Amino acid sequence: MVVPVFVVIRFRVEPGEQPGFFERLRGAVEVLGKQKGFVAARAGRNADDPELLALTMEWENIGSYRRALSPYEVKVAAVPLLSLAIDEPTAYDDVPEFLP
Repeated sequence: MVVPVFVVIRFRVEPGEQPGFFERLRGAVEVLGKQKGFVAARAGRNADDPELLALTMEWENIGSYRRALSPYEVKVAAVPLLSLAIDEPTAYDDVPEFLP
């Protein structure tokens, strides 16, 4: 059974650095978005802590997400930025039976 996956990657970025950070994030998502199994992405700023940013992505399955991190262009454009993330687990299996 193939289970969809969503990824939550959080970053702590000072407000003055956020414009440049979001530009880099846009480039990383552009490259990741070309990988097989990519579904969607969005970025946001925490409403209570404006230094806390998040990137969420949806993938067809965990294998698609993991394989998407391997191509050379991803390692150049996305991995350096993703390495700045808060060190915590990022990939979650969809559990639709718990939602109404």
